[in-house]
Amino acid sequence: MAGQDWDEVVAAGEDDRSENELIVVNMGPQHPSTHGVLRLILTLDGETVREIRASIGYLHTGIEKNLEYRTWTQGTTFVTRADYLTPIFNEAAYCMAVERLLGIEDKLPERALIMRVLLLELNRVASHLGGIGPFGLELGATTIFLQAVRMRENVLDLFELITGLRMNHAFIRPGGVAQDMPAGGLEAVRDFLRKAPRLVHDLRTLIDANPVFKARTQGIAFLDLQGCMALGVTGPILRATGLPWDLRKSQPYLGYETYEFDVPTQETCDAYGRYLIRIEEIDQSLRIVRQCVDRLAERTMPDDPWLIQDAKIGWPARLSLGPDGLGPSPEHIAHIMGQSMEALIHHFKLVTEGFRVPAGQVYQAVESPKGELACHVVSDGGTRPYRVHLRDPSFHHLQALAAMCEGGLLADVIPAIASIDPVIGGVDR
Repeated sequence: MAGQDWDEVVAAGEDDRSENELIVVNMGPQHPSTHGVLRLILTLDGETVREIRASIGYLHTGIEKNLEYRTWTQGTTFVTRADYLTPIFNEAAYCMAVERLLGIEDKLPERALIMRVLLLELNRVASHLGGIGPFGLELGATTIFLQAVRMRENVLDLFELITGLRMNHAFIRPGGVAQDMPAGGLEAVRDFLRKAPRLVHDLRTLIDANPVFKARTQGIAFLDLQGCMALGVTGPILRATGLPWDLRKSQPYLGYETYEFDVPTQETCDAYGRYLIRIEEIDQSLRIVRQCVDRLAERTMPDDPWLIQDAKIGWPARLSLGPDGLGPSPEHIAHIMGQSMEALIHHFKLVTEGFRVPAGQVYQAVESPKGELACHVVSDGGTRPYRVHLRDPSFHHLQALAAMCEGGLLADVIPAIASIDPVIGGVDR
């Protein structure tokens, strides 16, 4: 080195550093931080991310393959476990696809459609809270997490009352829903609607008054409209670029065109804008839930079915529960066991074998809290699906991590993942 020009020495040192001091590290799979069972392979130059790759497949659910060995109705118990924070959306997409193959879309009871929308929007609220809360926790703000979880617990209490379960409900069935609203169900939802706006306001005030949260999210994980279109990104990430694309408006289903609600947008293209979209969508979902409650309250007719009245599809066929709320009613048992051999045979075949679905294939999409969630169902005319594939938005959005993070700081990887809000159950389905 003696006698060389100092600038040349410095330049040589910089070249040496860039080639020899890059390190490859694993981030995850761990919870929190990587927002689930997600492994990231990072190439770092000091604190700068030079390359980021998502390594998936650690959950090993095998949901799609298992569907090929179950009846069409039993399939709901599998799809509900894909993105386990949006189980109602998985069930809705799957059942709507089956109903299109059956050709019974226009035969579904109005009550069933309203109940589906009610549950979908409650699930949207719970999912967004399950994204915003951990977002705060992963940045070190424990109070944000606790406040979001407190409100989410109220939603899960409603799910438990209506469906019997807090998660993995299998409540939406081909032809309608599993059962009617329970006694006191509408009153419980109304009570939640009275409390929810204040809880949302408190959560938003807490976050917006936090300079650390803003500093860690504003201008971070940038992805513009062109990037979203190239990578197939939808949902809050897309709407944070200013495009009001929402399937409930652009391709309405379940009668969404009859509800009044707005599609929030931002133009920040960053992690903070995606948070704003989610918190504003909670308000819009509460608005839709309120309309659902009013519609259900107006339906006072004595015979207002929640499941299609075609006994060859509705499962179990018009079956009322017993006094314990678990098994079939004594009247139904008496009918199939002592009065009608045909009814017994039909009940046995419907439960054990299931109904047949005409051969064909359908792609059915819904607007989940994370973006376009779709179900591609193929039938060969049998009593089981030939093939079911879920188009889960989390799977598509993880490929955007490179565009969001490469060239940025290591510390910004965490808010980038949180702003995507991936659920690995949907990725590793």
